[in-house]
Amino acid sequence: MSEETSTATPAPQSAAGPMSLSSVVVHPLVLLSVVDHYNRVARDTRKRVVGVLLGSTHRGVVDVTNSFAVPFEEDLKNPSVWFLDHNYLENMFNMFRKVAAKERIVGFYSSGPKIKANDLKINELLGRFCKEPVFVIIDVRPNQEELPTTAYKAFEEVEQEGKEIKKTFKHLPSTVGALEAEEVGVEHLLRDINDPTVSTVASRIKSKIDGLSALKEKLTEMKAYLEAVLAGTLPVNQQIMYNLQSIFNLLPNLNVSSLVSAMMVKTNDMHVVIYLSSLIRSVVALHDLVQNRVEYNKEEGEGEEKKEEPKKEEKVMVKRKKEEEKK
Repeated sequence: MSEETSTATPAPQSAAGPMSLSSVVVHPLVLLSVVDHYNRVARDTRKRVVGVLLGSTHRGVVDVTNSFAVPFEEDLKNPSVWFLDHNYLENMFNMFRKVAAKERIVGFYSSGPKIKANDLKINELLGRFCKEPVFVIIDVRPNQEELPTTAYKAFEEVEQEGKEIKKTFKHLPSTVGALEAEEVGVEHLLRDINDPTVSTVASRIKSKIDGLSALKEKLTEMKAYLEAVLAGTLPVNQQIMYNLQSIFNLLPNLNVSSLVSAMMVKTNDMHVVIYLSSLIRSVVALHDLVQNRVEYNKEEGEGEEKKEEPKKEEKVMVKRKKEEEKK
């Protein structure tokens, strides 16, 4: 493990400004590659893995279609000590370019799950290969139900006049997108993962529970941020306040009795349909079970009768032989 001393030049700004990138689209192949990288290198440890993202940029949208792992080490106690093999990075990118010439380096990924101090230095190092590298944290923890990707873009920030300019990460919207061939592959994987014994009602209820759990986590995060702003430990971000106000404005007014009654009627109607569907399914399954048992008993009885017929024929033959012997 050695300290990285390379003088990587910062990423040059594009003509559209430092925040010309608007969103990031991550393909399923990248997610699978990152999970495989983590399981091979850092499973059951506190370490994280780092790799390079390949793809293209069109009208501010970064389309991440491929990736490859990069040897990376860092000291957990001393954040200033880290190592990333950029020679390996260059050799791997040259080989990838021979296979897919359209793919370019668009940024780097980390298994996170949070931003660390070395990420800005890695971003500067990636500035040699692309103008505006994006940083995507891909959460590989299996117990997380929310979207596993979080994208960031480095930009320069001035806290107060007269102070030096410092770089920091700003959040970018991220989604998971797939081509038609990738969708077919994901569907085949899900067929092997899905449990056919679990009913659709149970899967729907589980999806609702997962969604409510994710909502609870987001609300807890919003509460922690607002409490930190009130305590003065964090500065007020007007963009975040604007988004919070937009969320609150979208909430229904539960003080109107007609709206509350309409929501309760609709909810009850949906629950009645779900209950009846589950009840009918149980009755049909029980009927099939009883019918299967009846058919099994019937076949078993016919089999015993067929076994008894040869025995009767043998007795008749033995009786005839005895009568012939007496004569």
